[in-house]
Amino acid sequence: MEMQMNFIRKLPTPQELKAEFPLDQKLKDIKEQRDREIEAIFTGKDDRFLLIIGPCSADNEDAVLDYMTRLAKVQEKVKDRIFIIPRVYTNKPRTLGTGYKGMLHQPDPEGKEDMLAGIIAIRDMHTRVIRETGFTCAEEMLYPENHRYLSDLLSYVAVGARSVEDQLHRLVASGIGIPAGMKNPTSGDLTVMMNSITAAQSRQKFLYRGWEVQTTGNPMAHAILRGYVDKFNNSMPNYHYEDLRNVCELYAERDLKNPAVIVDCNHANSGKKYIEQIRIAKDVLHSMHVSEDIRKMVKGLMIESYLEDGNQKIGEGAYGKSITDPCLGWEKSEKLIYELADIIV
Repeated sequence: MEMQMNFIRKLPTPQELKAEFPLDQKLKDIKEQRDREIEAIFTGKDDRFLLIIGPCSADNEDAVLDYMTRLAKVQEKVKDRIFIIPRVYTNKPRTLGTGYKGMLHQPDPEGKEDMLAGIIAIRDMHTRVIRETGFTCAEEMLYPENHRYLSDLLSYVAVGARSVEDQLHRLVASGIGIPAGMKNPTSGDLTVMMNSITAAQSRQKFLYRGWEVQTTGNPMAHAILRGYVDKFNNSMPNYHYEDLRNVCELYAERDLKNPAVIVDCNHANSGKKYIEQIRIAKDVLHSMHVSEDIRKMVKGLMIESYLEDGNQKIGEGAYGKSITDPCLGWEKSEKLIYELADIIV
């Protein structure tokens, strides 16, 4: 039987798209400089604290640029202590495979899916963020095959809780040349997360976009703790002191480069109660003050934040309010960043 798949149109390759929408040398230089600074943080040469912060989903270019412009002003004030990598997440995992899958699929959340328009829209938005704010951003690598459409723009990639066991995600993460955060799976099994880090740090040969490719391994592949869901479907945190000590021990058991953890303050760690991110962030910093090992290992936090508190349904039209998971609003986010900068000292 033939595949039940309608081939709609052949999309441009990443190489073709980059040629059509190129970066000028100034933007390339910004990315190269930021990549070097982020690498220095992961390798321990720079003791600044990473803050990966921004909307759950980047759904509206004007609101995202507004947010990033505000964030750039805050970054300037805390740059000696905190290095900010904004979240500009344009493809969203859907557990049931239905609903809004991000700007990649739908440049207009209320419109139809259009992958070509989506690829162009997300490249344009990431380019605007660099040009207008000097930030290079973080994305979730939901589709490993699509990474190269943005590979000259991104400074950080996260592999999600539902993707971290997938072979292709692990292998592609081994060759992207920027930090790859491997989240613990939704079950909370930290061995799965550690295995994914091992795979991503190793040299790999595999099939990618019609090519046989060889990677050198990614020494900046690391852990992201995002909480988990128990068998009764309850959200369970894994950011506490004891959890962080446990990850220290798991790293000690393996011959891995640059042992590092980013703590995701939302998702199952907060039970998606966005306001809890404030308390969780401070709790993690307290653990860092108590233990030198934890202080060395925890490189930063991940926070979901947008212009307005909470979330809304698609079509409600509130400017700068999440249409996916609830986010911390701008005023609370700005205050939190300044408080974290004071606590880190």
